[in-house]
Amino acid sequence: MADEFSFEIVQSLGIVAEGKGGWNIELNLVSWGGRPAKYDIRSWSPDHQKMGKGSTFTKEEIVALKALLQKTEL
Repeated sequence: MADEFSFEIVQSLGIVAEGKGGWNIELNLVSWGGRPAKYDIRSWSPDHQKMGKGSTFTKEEIVALKALLQKTEL
């Protein structure tokens, strides 16, 4: 039997993009399975009970991503 899946959105940092049916791509600090919160970018249902695929980053990784985006011509 699989372990129970748990998560907690510790802090909502903002909406990256608004999607269909109220689903939004968001940047949040999320604790997965009771572990320390990490930065997380993924789509969430309006009630935050369902989620899509996404990416999770440590503080060091999100700092590196920020630096990379700052030097990239968009």
